[in-house]
Amino acid sequence: MKISMDGIMKVKIGVMGAASGPATQSEEFIEKSREVGRQIAKRGCFMINGACPGLPHAAAEGAKEEGGFVLGISPAFSRHEHVYEYKSPDEFYDFVLYTGMGFMERDILNIRSSDGVIFLGGGTGTLNEFTVAYEEGKPLGVLLGSGGISDYLKDIVKWCDRDVRDNMVFSSDPIELVEKLFYLIHEYPAPIHQDGMVKDVKFGKHRG
Repeated sequence: MKISMDGIMKVKIGVMGAASGPATQSEEFIEKSREVGRQIAKRGCFMINGACPGLPHAAAEGAKEEGGFVLGISPAFSRHEHVYEYKSPDEFYDFVLYTGMGFMERDILNIRSSDGVIFLGGGTGTLNEFTVAYEEGKPLGVLLGSGGISDYLKDIVKWCDRDVRDNMVFSSDPIELVEKLFYLIHEYPAPIHQDGMVKDVKFGKHRG
């Protein structure tokens, strides 16, 4: 499905995932993450991440390779704290927002600033981001085979007696993942009301 971007606000896709650990040492996972970023930029979307190292940073690198716009939302108060205390990068970003909010609150800002969210590997922090995004009805994309918690998110949803919704896509192919998520963002926009938890399986264009 071809969707025109003319005359409308740019789609913002968040990329969350492993900032450290074995997945971030794998060239295969790093390259898949770069490809996610490339595909986001090729579709004319803005990319958002937590301005952290690891797989989200690789996605930022990929987005910049294709001339995309990347916003990093940092938990730090300042660039000095970001670089020297959080040990986080500031290259491959067009703009870094220094929130001074720490990790947990920063995660919520990341999710709420994104029209849809992609998950790459990760651990408990990524699981927290996924839970927030799921409860708030965001369209979600999960890159399978990227290590960490992402390979178990579908099972976790089922273990929690919740639904794997129509606005969620799981794929091991970065190109397919971004393409399908881009479609879902337009087909299933998130609810517009704060704390409006989504409980049904199917919801369409006019929900909210």
